[in-house]
Amino acid sequence: MTLLEYDPRVLLAFGEAIRGKKKFSDWLFENSYPELTALANAIHSDKSALEWLLQGAYPELGVLSNAIDGEEDAYKWLMKHGYNFYIVFADACRKKEKALLWLKEQKLEIFIRLAVIINGELEQQRKDMYNPHKMFRR
Repeated sequence: MTLLEYDPRVLLAFGEAIRGKKKFSDWLFENSYPELTALANAIHSDKSALEWLLQGAYPELGVLSNAIDGEEDAYKWLMKHGYNFYIVFADACRKKEKALLWLKEQKLEIFIRLAVIINGELEQQRKDMYNPHKMFRR
């Protein structure tokens, strides 16, 4: 099952989980979407969640997380395995205009919303890297 196949309500809950809202992460997990909970956590640099995805039944979601982080090898893996939508989505998460436009043209607004949420989280992570009050809390 790819992200395109999830019910939009599940994807909305996923977006809230990415924002760090625990009740949505719990809901996803309790309603048989542990892969989305793990992906939300992997986006937040949770190494154990990333490993769970990569080593389990959802390696494509783990690789997607790495592509969102801009890892070139992840892009190559997604291309090799035919996950073209994930390449576009990873680009959208990194604010690449062409990808955002493609999502809009395809009427995939939910993925634009998710990309904006993810990009905001990535920006916050970058800021936190240079915040001396947060650097050593990891």
